[in-house]
Formats: sequence, structure tokens, C-alpha cells
Amino acid sequence: MSEGRWSDLTARVLSAAVLVAIGAVEVWLGGLWFEAFIAVACGLMTWELVRMVDPGKPGVAVQLGVLTGAAVVLSYHLPPLYTLPFLAAPALVGAGQVSRSKGTYALFAFWIAAAGLGFISIRENMGFGWMIWLIAVVVVTDVAGYFVGKAVGGPKFWPKVSPKKTWSGTAGGWVAAAVVGVIFASYAGFGSLFVVVSVLASMASQAGDIIESATKRKFGVKDSSNLIPGHGGFLDRFDGMMGAALFVLIAGMLYAPGAM
Repeated sequence: MSEGRWSDLTARVLSAAVLVAIGAVEVWLGGLWFEAFIAVACGLMTWELVRMVDPGKPGVAVQLGVLTGAAVVLSYHLPPLYTLPFLAAPALVGAGQVSRSKGTYALFAFWIAAAGLGFISIRENMGFGWMIWLIAVVVVTDVAGYFVGKAVGGPKFWPKVSPKKTWSGTAGGWVAAAVVGVIFASYAGFGSLFVVVSVLASMASQAGDIIESATKRKFGVKDSSNLIPGHGGFLDRFDGMMGAALFVLIAGMLYAPGAM
């Protein structure tokens, strides 16, 4: 076994443990505590995004981060008529502030805000259990992908975008998510379709990771920031969670509108 292949494991585990502890408390508390946590996370992700797109404007990055956090919370509490305008506000305002790649910024900023609304909607409307399921799917997808990819190796999934990801790790994430789906389906009395939903959420999580990797590659950065040791920034850590949250938000709006 090559030590270098696992050299970042300690930092990843320790920082992940801290994030899990904080996140677990916030998810358990729910309400305004959880909303504030999501607002801060989304604000930091937008701050990182602006720093990637236009690093010469630190003040704009802070302002758009604050705007995103406020927009996410308000989009949940205000009448549905105002949801889309508030979610789009950070994207539209920021597109007028950054000096390059305005379209990339706007799409990514809207994704961050919509995913933030997804987190809050899942926790507050669908309940604690659904939030735990979503976190479990994303975490096991990431962990299984990391360990299976490192141990098995093999053909790369998309080398031009994410050189480290392999097909073995990708498939390992799907299998792990399916196991989570089986466990939750058995506990809640859901049918086998729930296992498929879990795998789809896993795929959405991986898509989020790929999108973020492609964005970083476009702007020539390794990590979105250095806020989280072993993981980089909040975008690096929560990209998969954002993909899965957006998937659940859209699925809920299409198939169970009252739940979202």
C-alpha cells in the first residue's frame, strides 16, 4: 500500500468529524438554528465562488455571500410567488458585479441558493428522518467512492474534469447508496422503488461533485478555499450534498408538491 495515496486521510477524517458533529446538532435542532446554519454555509459557498471567478473583488465576494444567506432563508418563509425572485437575486446581482464568466457565476450561484432552499425544505417540511437519509446517501457515496477508488483503481470516470475519480469508485458509491436505501426502506416500510431513489440521489450527488470540479478546472484552482483542512472549501465539501438536495427538491415539487 502506498502511503502517499492515503496521505490526506487524517486531515479528511478529523475535519469531517468536526463537520458531522456540528451538522448533526443543527439538523437535530431544526428550525431557525438549522436555517441559520444553511444560510452561513450557502453564504460561504457563494463567497468562494466569487473568489474563484473574480479574485480581485473580495468586498463583492463578502456582499454576495451575505445576500445569498439572506435570500435562502427569505425564499423559504415568504409566499411562493417570491421564491424564485429571491433565489435568483444573488445570481443576477452578482452577474452585474463580476468581471468575467458571468453566465458560469450566475448558474452556479443560483444552484447554491436553490440547494439551500432544498436543505431547509427537506428538514422543515419532510422531517428529520428524510434529512438523515439524504446525508447518509451523500456521505456513503463519498466515502465508498474514496475508498473503493483508492483501493481498486481502474479506468478514470472523466479524466479531463476530475482526474482522480474512477469508475470503480463511482460504482462503489452507487452500491453504498443502494444499501442505505434498503436500510431506510426496511425501517420506514417503503417499497423497492426507494432503493432506486437512493441511487438516483447518489448520482445527483456525484453530478454536483463533477460540476464543481469542472468549474474549478475552468478557473485553474485546486480547491475552492482552504477553510476545511483535507477537503478544501465549503464548495468542495458540500457540492455533492447540493446536487442531492436539488434533486430531492425538484422531485418533491414534481411528485409531492405539498411536501416541499
